[in-house]
Amino acid sequence: MVLEVSKSTYEAKTQEIARQLLTATQESKNFFAALRDQMRWDDKLLDWAMSNPGLRVQLFRFIDTLPALRSKAEIAAHLQEYLGDASVELPDVLKNMLNFANPDSVPGQVAATTVSTATETLAHKYISGENIKQVLKTIERLRKEKMAFTVDLLGEAVITEQEAESYLQRYLDLMQELAEAAKNWSKVPQIDEADGVSLPRVQVSVKLTAFYSQFDPLDAVGSEAKVSDRICTLLRRAQELGVAVHFDMEQYAYKDITFKILQKLLMLEEFRSRTDIGMTIQAYLRDSEADARNLIEWAKLRGYPVTIRLVKGAYWDQETIKAAQKHWQQPVYNDKVATDANFEAIAQLLLENHQYIYAAIGSHNVRSQGRAIAIAESLNVPRRSFEMQVLYGMGDKLAKALVDRGYRVRVYCPYGDLLPGMAYLIRRLLENTANSSFLRQNLENKPVEELLAPPSFPPSSPLPPSPDFQGVPDTDYAEAEARKKSEAGFKSVREQLGKTYLPLINGEYVQTDNLVDSVNPSQYSQVVGKIGLASVEQAEKAMQAAKAAFPGWRKTPVAERTRIIRRAGELMESRRAELAAWIVLEVGKPVREADAEVSEAIDFCYYYAAEMERLEAGVNYDVPGENNRYIYQPRGVVVVISPWNFPLAIACGMTVAGLVTGNSTLLKPAETSSVITAKLTEILIAAGIPRGVFQYIPGKGSQVGAYLVNHPDTHVIAFTGSQEVGCRIYADAAVLKPGQKHMKRVIAEMGGKNAIIVDESADLDQAVAGSVQSAFGYSGQKCSACSRIIVLQSVYDTFVQRFVEATKSLNIGAAELPGTQVGPVIDATAQTRIQEYIAQGKTEAKLALEMSAPQGGYFIPPTIFVDVPGDCAIAQQEIFGPVVAVIPVPDFATAMQVANSTNYALTGGLYSRTPSHIQQAQDDFEVGNLYINRTITGAIVSRQPFGGFKLSGVGSKAGGPDYLLQFLEPRTITENVQRQGFAPIEGAE
Repeated sequence: MVLEVSKSTYEAKTQEIARQLLTATQESKNFFAALRDQMRWDDKLLDWAMSNPGLRVQLFRFIDTLPALRSKAEIAAHLQEYLGDASVELPDVLKNMLNFANPDSVPGQVAATTVSTATETLAHKYISGENIKQVLKTIERLRKEKMAFTVDLLGEAVITEQEAESYLQRYLDLMQELAEAAKNWSKVPQIDEADGVSLPRVQVSVKLTAFYSQFDPLDAVGSEAKVSDRICTLLRRAQELGVAVHFDMEQYAYKDITFKILQKLLMLEEFRSRTDIGMTIQAYLRDSEADARNLIEWAKLRGYPVTIRLVKGAYWDQETIKAAQKHWQQPVYNDKVATDANFEAIAQLLLENHQYIYAAIGSHNVRSQGRAIAIAESLNVPRRSFEMQVLYGMGDKLAKALVDRGYRVRVYCPYGDLLPGMAYLIRRLLENTANSSFLRQNLENKPVEELLAPPSFPPSSPLPPSPDFQGVPDTDYAEAEARKKSEAGFKSVREQLGKTYLPLINGEYVQTDNLVDSVNPSQYSQVVGKIGLASVEQAEKAMQAAKAAFPGWRKTPVAERTRIIRRAGELMESRRAELAAWIVLEVGKPVREADAEVSEAIDFCYYYAAEMERLEAGVNYDVPGENNRYIYQPRGVVVVISPWNFPLAIACGMTVAGLVTGNSTLLKPAETSSVITAKLTEILIAAGIPRGVFQYIPGKGSQVGAYLVNHPDTHVIAFTGSQEVGCRIYADAAVLKPGQKHMKRVIAEMGGKNAIIVDESADLDQAVAGSVQSAFGYSGQKCSACSRIIVLQSVYDTFVQRFVEATKSLNIGAAELPGTQVGPVIDATAQTRIQEYIAQGKTEAKLALEMSAPQGGYFIPPTIFVDVPGDCAIAQQEIFGPVVAVIPVPDFATAMQVANSTNYALTGGLYSRTPSHIQQAQDDFEVGNLYINRTITGAIVSRQPFGGFKLSGVGSKAGGPDYLLQFLEPRTITENVQRQGFAPIEGAE
């Protein structure tokens, strides 16, 4: 198709028009070289960023931090931290400016003032105003230059419902003020009318996700309902005021649901005939041409045109990084030239369907704009049906050249405070300074033939395989098909509710005297399954069967053991939606988190299989006449005592670690999650685990669990649970029992009192959202969950206000509902214990939030205490529920002391943009897993091996390169290979 386009009749005209536009934009040839010595500081910053990649990264990081800094001393200190790195080559003028000993000194103050003023000046190049007065001044200037506008309100990062409501109100106010001002504007025929039709003088651009703080494709129905109500309010008011509304496109995850919501709304009778509404297509997306075709077909059915703004796309780095982290297919083109080729193809498609679609061609590439004009002129497309668009401050000369040719040009004008505008500024700076940027190539005077060459899709080349372990991708619920599979999984599971699950002993399911109900904690009247509790006598039979099966399993080749374990992973993949549904219904984990747990279980199978193959090779160290081999052998019988909070992943990880290393393994699950471990049992049997090698022993921890821990034939105990039980197991295992000829190995993960530190330089959007997710994900029932937030005094009040509001905005309800963020706690005992801690907290600190909760389940609403003393009970003891203590501290040194003040050392987090604080946390934060500027939950196998120290546990990290060693005995074998004074010679025939 690309070849057809590039050889089409449009190409000659494209070249002609593009050359004319290029000439008009190159009036200031050699701009940077000619004015280098006279440049203002804002120009110098851009120049340095273009010429020095290392400086570019550090400079942009500093600019990102700048709005959070509250004094010139802070600015000066951060300047030195970011740009004083010896690895960054600095221009002499900048090096000299940073040569001050003290940030409070006069030279420090001068440096701070110079760079912050330059950055603000730079920001104002791309941001049309910080208030409505400035914006109106910008708009009036643009109109004098015969340019239309669309205004975008910065700060759309909405994390609370209060902010979503404010976003809507700010737009209603903005439209009112613009419409009032428009009454006094003189008519500009080139932009105010076309083909005899008057056009709206005012246009605003909005982001759909900013209308609802919990917008999520997984909850497509709930998100649509909430967003649609607010959009309707906006559109009705816009119609009253005569204002056009355009909907921007954001991250790829929101694309399909955005189109679906807008298409549905715009087919409603009250909006169907509106032609002053638009939406956006991003050409860097691989499926954007298909989206364009679908929109055209929809517009034909609608009967009235809408505007489609065609842009290249502004989130390329974000999309590629997210896809890589999630192991998802890249949604964007990896090559800029492919995006350009796709842009031209879609532009042609839109213009060829001008009777159904109004095209808005947004680009600063003269080739792209020239192409669109060539097509429009060749097809005699009416002037009402297309316009050209540029970003404020980025395409000034191109805009003027297009105006001079008589085209309608619209300038995208962001406005608002610099703080929320900084993310926008960084995107613009990245675009301006990127090697592939047309603007940069134009400034660098690339040959015209190179600049205007027809783009084409390069041949696709697969990415080189990564040498590291690659986990399985989580489900992408932005895809409708994925949501259908999830619904089918729930339907299948609901049809199986109430069945009985019995212990598996020596390959046979055995009857028990006692059955207990495992109930849905979201709705405790619903029985998920009936569990047969094994007796101590049955546990002894299981131990004897495991002991008898061990010699054969030990001698089973590693290749066969790993084949079986990998097969178990494959079976889990095939049953992903069903397994996730079991997790949701039996332990009350919300859908997305349950799906991630299935991924983790699968990853454990694949990772430990690969690790065992690595370890099997052993280590050889031979010298002349002597061979030395370091090898591993299984220990014997492994007892796994698994928790309810990760009922599949942790149970699977500990179990397959025991099995793949050649040990017979008994699994004693938590009583409240035994149905899920019964499903794991089915999978292991189906994968081919031999009779007796694996036993499934549901039972009372105080009886069956204790019996197996103390059994003389137990070699390894792998436990995850409370500190109290873990310490008891550790003590019991240390006692040598009659007939026991070995010391037991204990692997115990025993929880945490995990803290997040938020310092004065933190990105509070990130910090608030990350803290909410870390604290209240799965109702705070993860070992890694945040239960303390330590906040520096300078940002404390702002953080607390937003943190409370963001938490208020969470949806509390049954875990299976797709819109639920906070579900139930596990059972009545946990509910009572947490309520007691909340009552105690009310005597120790100030209660900032205690929400209401549904009835009929074991719900505890998110609860926030503020002004909490660092040494009180709720700041020291593990609560294991949705209760958070927010602790104010005067400085970072105190924050570190408070963070390290508990008996635990599992996970911790830091939100900071101060390099020295980040380094200090890496050195001194006493946690097994430290997370910087991200959530502190959700460790991924191999990438983030999980486990702590102090009283958080003992043993190597799960999912790490030394975890399997705990299930193995190392041996060294030395052989003297000399015979009567001679030895084999390596390589001899």
